[in-house]
Amino acid sequence: MELLDASARVVFDDLEIGEIAVELDDRDPQEVIAWGLETFGDRVAVVTALQAEGMAVLDMAARIRPDVRAITVDTGRLPAETLAFLDEIRARYPEVRFEVPRPDPREIEVMVRRHGPDLFRASVPLRLLCCHVRKVRPLVRALAGLDAWFTGLRREQWASRAAIKKVELDHDHGGIVKLNPLADWTKEEVWDYLRAEDVPVHPLYARGYTSIGCAPCTRPVAPGEDDRAGRWWWEEGAPKECGIHCPIETGGFEHEAEAILREAAEGGGGDGP
Repeated sequence: MELLDASARVVFDDLEIGEIAVELDDRDPQEVIAWGLETFGDRVAVVTALQAEGMAVLDMAARIRPDVRAITVDTGRLPAETLAFLDEIRARYPEVRFEVPRPDPREIEVMVRRHGPDLFRASVPLRLLCCHVRKVRPLVRALAGLDAWFTGLRREQWASRAAIKKVELDHDHGGIVKLNPLADWTKEEVWDYLRAEDVPVHPLYARGYTSIGCAPCTRPVAPGEDDRAGRWWWEEGAPKECGIHCPIETGGFEHEAEAILREAAEGGGGDGP
């Protein structure tokens, strides 16, 4: 572990994190969270979209440190129920320091002018572009001042998450530490915790939703469907990911994203294609 005096940063290398991951792999989520809070102090935050897993992590962290930092991205297309639920959560955890990063309005303006407000329906690359501008980039900016972040990822959620460790280096976000305290929990264990501790749950779960994102990209699931089947359900063979938790390199949206960011930085001029 290295301490950088200029900003009191805490930095680990791959070998150190590998050893810590082995040590913490069979620990309860609360022990992993306590280690993260003690190790990183004010430079760690719970990142949550207010879904079941994120709420479990937030509740555990707030019990250890009531004024823990929490980040939830407002993409500009969230369901009204999510925004109302955020107000409920603020009231339930009054000491938690919530941060709500939002997309850069210049980037949104350029993207919409070039591709329309519902570009995510047109193709997988354009859907990934929308996720990148509305969700990934605001989070990247928020994580820039942190040394670590907590997530609600679980190994059984999706194939791309099957190998996650409870503690790992996040090389996609500057090599900071990513803590996944629920990595080995089942869906049932998450909900058992929420019920036992009377943790608030998103109201859309009661309407058949099992994975909740932006309003136009989320629907309830039918009996027997996978929990993430309600995300981007019109796509076939595409990853059920937005790019926050794993890099998605298709070659189809990266160039357009770069063009949008460049145009936004230059002032958003031009008539688009």
